[in-house]
Amino acid sequence: MSDINFKELYEKYAPQIYRICLGYLNDTEQAQDLVQETFISIWKGLSSFKNQSKLSTWIFRIATNNCLRHLEKSKRILTTELPFEIAEKVEPEIDDKVNFLYKCISELEETDRLIISLVLEDLSQAEIANIIGLNVGYIRVKVHRIKEKLTAKFKRNGQFE
Repeated sequence: MSDINFKELYEKYAPQIYRICLGYLNDTEQAQDLVQETFISIWKGLSSFKNQSKLSTWIFRIATNNCLRHLEKSKRILTTELPFEIAEKVEPEIDDKVNFLYKCISELEETDRLIISLVLEDLSQAEIANIIGLNVGYIRVKVHRIKEKLTAKFKRNGQFE
């Protein structure tokens, strides 16, 4: 995989991974830390990537595994440095409705958080199923139910005009 430019990989996927982490944690600083941890894992494993799945699927699996581990363990101190300077902030300006959405996502069950975070990143249901290890039919049903839950929360809190 030496033909992949790591900096371009970071620039392409860091915002998506940040949003996935934010959906899990609803904490901008912890989400930024997990983005860095994810890219350290990607950097370490890039040479062993064997193209058995899409690169994006492999990257999102690393990110979601890091989120799951973070939820189980205390925050770790980073000891590995990447080959270039990572920007201090990867978070875009977020309006109140988007903040509320991430708050609602963080209140979902773990699998639901993962699924909807990947949906928000425009991954296909087949790709999501591959990342999570579930079948596409199950993902389709879960996405529908998750959207219903989030819609109900938005309506209860007057977030829909």
